[in-house]
Amino acid sequence: MRFWRRWCNQIAEKALSVAKPLTGINILVTRPEHQASNLADSIRAMGGNPVLFPVLEITDVKDLRPLLVLIERLDEFNLAIFISPNAVNRAMHLICSNRTLPQYLKIAAVGKGSADTLRHFGVDNIIIPEDRYDSEALLERGELQQMEGKRVVIFRGNGGRELLGDTLVKRGAIVEYAECYRRGKPDIDTALLLTAWSRDELNAVTITSSEGLHNLFDMVGKLGQQLLKITPLFTAHERIAQLARDLGLTIVVVTPVGDEGLLQGLLDYFQSVKRQG
Repeated sequence: MRFWRRWCNQIAEKALSVAKPLTGINILVTRPEHQASNLADSIRAMGGNPVLFPVLEITDVKDLRPLLVLIERLDEFNLAIFISPNAVNRAMHLICSNRTLPQYLKIAAVGKGSADTLRHFGVDNIIIPEDRYDSEALLERGELQQMEGKRVVIFRGNGGRELLGDTLVKRGAIVEYAECYRRGKPDIDTALLLTAWSRDELNAVTITSSEGLHNLFDMVGKLGQQLLKITPLFTAHERIAQLARDLGLTIVVVTPVGDEGLLQGLLDYFQSVKRQG
C-alpha cells in the first residue's frame, strides 16, 4: 500500500511538472509596475514565481503645453513614429481628446507592443519592423528610405536613443521630438531582494531595456552586481544582451520578442537545465 501511494505521488508530481514547467523557479520581472502584469501572470500560469522589481518609473511630463502645441500642428507632418506603448498611451489620449489624426499622416511603431496599443485606439496600417523590434529594424523599412523634405514627429519619453531621428535627418527628413512621459529610476529598498538572492532564491532575471539594465545594476549595489553576474538574464534584444555581457554577466539568453518570447526563452532554458540535471 505504501509503495502504491508513493508511486501515485510520483506520477502526480511528474504530471504537475509537465503542466507547470516553471514550478519552483523565482523570476525577477523588471518591467515598470503598470506593465508587468501580463508577464507575471504568464509566469504564474506556468508554475513560476514572478518577483516584481520595477527598474523604470514612468511619470507624466511636468508641462504638457509643448506636447499639446505639437499635437495641434500634426497636419504639418508626413510621418508620426511612436517609440513605446507608454508613448502611444500618453500621446493618443491627448490626441483623441483634442482632435483627429490627419488622414494622410503615416503612422509607425518601433515594436509590436506599441503597434498593438495603437490598434486599441483604432489606428491601422501601421509601419512596423518585420524581423525584430528596434529602431534599426524600423529604419530598414522601405517607407523610411526616401525621406527628403519629409516632416517626422517622434513621440517618446525624455532622452533616449537618437539613432532613429539622426538617421532620418541624414536621409533628408525634418525631425521633431514630442516628449510624452518621463522615465526615472525608482527608489526601492533592495534589502529583501538581496537577502533572497544571496540564499539562491532568485533563479532568473528578465530585462527589456538598456536603461532598465543600467538602473538595475546601480540599484542593487556591489553585492547585487556580483549575484547578477552569475544569474541567467533573459532579454529579447541582442543590443541589451551585449550590454549585459559588457557589464560582466556570464549567462545571457536572447529570446524571441515580446512577453511571449521571454516566457518561451525561460521555458526552453529551465527545461534544458532539468534534462541536464
